[in-house]
Amino acid sequence: MIVSKLELIDLYIKKGYSVSQISRGLGCSENTINYWIKKFDIPKRNISDAMYKRHNPNGDPFKFSYPVTIEKAKLLGIGLGLYWGEGNKVDKNSIRLGNTDPKLIKKFIDFLVNICKITPEKLRFGLQIFSDTDPKHALEYWINAIDFPRKHFLPTVVVSPARGEGSYRKKSMYGVLTVYFHNKKLKSLLMDMLN
Repeated sequence: MIVSKLELIDLYIKKGYSVSQISRGLGCSENTINYWIKKFDIPKRNISDAMYKRHNPNGDPFKFSYPVTIEKAKLLGIGLGLYWGEGNKVDKNSIRLGNTDPKLIKKFIDFLVNICKITPEKLRFGLQIFSDTDPKHALEYWINAIDFPRKHFLPTVVVSPARGEGSYRKKSMYGVLTVYFHNKKLKSLLMDMLN
């Protein structure tokens, strides 16, 4: 079977279909599609890019753009600073930032939504509390503090032992809230900016 270059560019590059999707649609083998991709010198996606494309068929779930106003530039700086100081940099696939301060959490959400252009609907939150904290009370506190519905919250995790004495006991009375956004490309972009 002969497949035209224009057809392959349309299906594989522009529409982002996988080799298996194209082969099923055209009624031929994957080997045939791979042959024509190679023959026409069409750049082949690696497995990671192919999986990313499959899980994000409408493109990136974020639209990062460099700020054009002083206020947005400040927010970019604050967001990167917060992530550098409080974020999890080990996980290659997601952005995570945890803290006990709702103002800090809200500012990081502001950065994700207004600089990275993440749809708030895609954010998730994990609450970790100590064994002497009431889970329902802590969850209600965070729902109200950051103004997100309960459906965005993962199950609360209780850790032992109870909180220590002193000022940390007061700061952690509602637990640690972690903001989650799972996206390898945005994580890589943020890490490149920090480096």
